[in-house]
Amino acid sequence: MEAMTTAIIVRHGECPGNREGLFRGRKDFPLNENGVKQAQALATAISKRWGISTVYSGPLSRATETARIVAERCNAPFYPDESFNNINLGPWEGRPKVEVEKEFPKEWQTWLLSPEDLRLPGAESLGDVQRRAFEGLEALIRRHRGESFVVVSHRAVIKPMIAACLKISPPYFWRVHVDTASYSTLVYEEARGYCLTQLNETNHLESFIQEWV
Repeated sequence: MEAMTTAIIVRHGECPGNREGLFRGRKDFPLNENGVKQAQALATAISKRWGISTVYSGPLSRATETARIVAERCNAPFYPDESFNNINLGPWEGRPKVEVEKEFPKEWQTWLLSPEDLRLPGAESLGDVQRRAFEGLEALIRRHRGESFVVVSHRAVIKPMIAACLKISPPYFWRVHVDTASYSTLVYEEARGYCLTQLNETNHLESFIQEWV
C-alpha cells in the first residue's frame, strides 16, 4: 500500500489586522503578543503528533514568524514559498472593513455572498489565488511523498486551496472556516487523491478571534 503524504495546513497566528478588523491582503502585519502565544501552542501540538520533514509559508511576516516557531519546535527546516502568499486585495488592503462596506457597497455585497466573483482593480481574484496555491501544494506533495509537512498561509489562500483539493465548486469560500493559528490536515494518496481528515483544529488555543466577514 502506498505511503500516505500528510499536509498540515496552518493559518498564521493573530496579528494587529485581525484584532482591528482590517482587510489584510499583502499588508505586512507582524504577529501580536497573542499571535506569538498561539504559534507556540500550535507548534507544540503539531510536534507532539507528527514528525515534520519541512515547514513552508507565504512570505509575509505573520506567516513566516508562525512558520519559524513551528519549524524550530519540530526541528525541521523552513522555506518561504510565494505560492502561499496572501491574496492581493488592491484598494482594500489595510483598510477597516466598516470603511470598505461604506465606500464599496456593491463589491461588499459580493464579498459577503459570492467572493469568488469579486473583481477589484489591481487585485487578485480568488480564482487566481486558488490556481497558484494548488499548484504550489501539488509540487510539495510530489517532493515529500510519504512524509508529513507544514504549510503556513492565510484564510484567503487556505480556503480556495482546500476547495481545489476536494473539488468543491463555487461558492465555497464561506462554507469553509479557518481561525488564526488553527491547523487542518490533508492526506494524499495517488489512487484516491486528497482527503480532508481535520478542519480548523483549535483545541490547542486559549484565545482567538473568529472572523466571519
